[in-house]
Amino acid sequence: MSGNDEAPISAREASDLFADWKAVPAIVLAVSGGPDSLALMWLAARWRKARKRGPALFVVTIDHGLRPEAAREARSVKQLARKLDLPHRTLRWTGDKPNTGLPAAARAARYRLLAKVAKAVGAAHIMTAHTRDDQAETVLMRLSRGSGIAGLAAMPRETVRDGAVLVRPLLDVPKRRLVATLDRAKIGFAIDPSNADPRFTRPRLRELMPLLAAEGCDSRNLARLAARAARAEAALELLVDGAERFLAMRSADHPPQSFDASVFYALAAEIRIRLLLRAIGRAGREGRPELGKVEALAAALQSAAARPAPKPGQIKLKQTLAGAVITLTPVCLKFAAAPMRRRKTG
Repeated sequence: MSGNDEAPISAREASDLFADWKAVPAIVLAVSGGPDSLALMWLAARWRKARKRGPALFVVTIDHGLRPEAAREARSVKQLARKLDLPHRTLRWTGDKPNTGLPAAARAARYRLLAKVAKAVGAAHIMTAHTRDDQAETVLMRLSRGSGIAGLAAMPRETVRDGAVLVRPLLDVPKRRLVATLDRAKIGFAIDPSNADPRFTRPRLRELMPLLAAEGCDSRNLARLAARAARAEAALELLVDGAERFLAMRSADHPPQSFDASVFYALAAEIRIRLLLRAIGRAGREGRPELGKVEALAAALQSAAARPAPKPGQIKLKQTLAGAVITLTPVCLKFAAAPMRRRKTG
């Protein structure tokens, strides 16, 4: 990519941005009418038109039903899509809206509806216009919540969600370059007022960005932090894979879904926590547990392991987390599904 954060994106740069998905059969483009997603549609359409072969592109706009202007913006997207010879559909998020956690609920609804269209048109991939600025804001949000390495890795370039592959080709591109691209093409765009609404976290962080950038904490460096955290996360997960295989071999004489205690506590603390996350996620009924709760469990287990047991088979600690029962004895750490909770009647 060009080092100029103000320059429009060239056709050659666009070809590099989309190259990873040139062989997939079809892609759904998520386009809202804002500058980022309109630039995504414009660039993707030009890229595809320049190729003899490539994926079929389908444009989808989600109207969340939260602003009266949204329907008009969807029509504008449809008009531009028609000029670019791209099929377009608008889907509406219907039903009651939550009083709290609205951005998260809207995001979940958006991806669910996009995945529905992708399945209908035979597309395995959904392309979104997340930018380097979005990545930087995500890192700040994760920092403010005390996230671990996986959280600081922020948004991956490609991931699976709702049965579709979610891809973000513009994750290293600053928003200003997308606006410049639209300006050169003489394409107007809408501004969502919720992007500046101080009731929500992202707009508040966005207001802080100029001050942070003055201290060197700009979008480029925050995105670099995310990339380095992602690299570290991948390396740690490989280590955990190896530790899990080693534990399985050394725990062969123990009951199923259990770790040899002496081998487990010989591992580094970070590896132990990640192994607990995996084991509880497999044994439990409530999915992957929260990192903070697993960290607290790990501390309790370590404290219990250090205490002498009066009898060889005595239970040193038994705790329930995320629908799993974790039992520590002097010789092993066992995981099992917790009994189903009885529903209250009355």
